[in-house]
Amino acid sequence: MHKRTKALDIPKRVKDEVWERDGHQCILCGSVWAMPNAHYIARSHGGLGIPENIVTLCFACHDRYDNSSDRPWIRERIREYLSDRYEDWNESKLIYNKWR
Repeated sequence: MHKRTKALDIPKRVKDEVWERDGHQCILCGSVWAMPNAHYIARSHGGLGIPENIVTLCFACHDRYDNSSDRPWIRERIREYLSDRYEDWNESKLIYNKWR
């Protein structure tokens, strides 16, 4: 596996940590039919598979985040959610940098 691909993937330990952090439910609607597999900064933009960049979303909310005009509003809600949970949360630390 390429180094960048590995860095953007979400390891099981990260999914487990995020699932616990998010209370076993979608952070947007509260559905228990959710999975910790949504990147705040998309993989296509170099978003790392680390807890500070991953949230639990149900299929419907994940689809709205990826494919609707609601994306800016949802992105802001996710940003607020993550920054509330990590004292030193910083978007620049969430993006793959091969020189880091």
